[in-house]
Amino acid sequence: MKDDERQRRALLDPPDVFERPADVLADEKLTKDQKIEILRRWEYDASEVSVAEEEGMPVKNGELLLQIMRALRDLVGEIDTERTPPTKQGGLDRQALQAKKRRS
Repeated sequence: MKDDERQRRALLDPPDVFERPADVLADEKLTKDQKIEILRRWEYDASEVSVAEEEGMPVKNGELLLQIMRALRDLVGEIDTERTPPTKQGGLDRQALQAKKRRS
């Protein structure tokens, strides 16, 4: 599979291409920005599964979400978790992945 096709598939369905979030970090063919976007999308999908679990659907997803957040933190440093949409599944705003400014 060509790199462009692999990246497109990873953006649409990260677990289709990567077994674990750490595998995204280890992929030397992806840029930092591509890794962030793949992990951000994976985080959103994992958050949706967590909402389904909360609503009674039997899914164990907390560990995956934790792995994704750790991988994102490895790429961008501290994550501003206050910058999330006001929806049940949350998700990370793109600005949440930029360096968090210290409050005086």
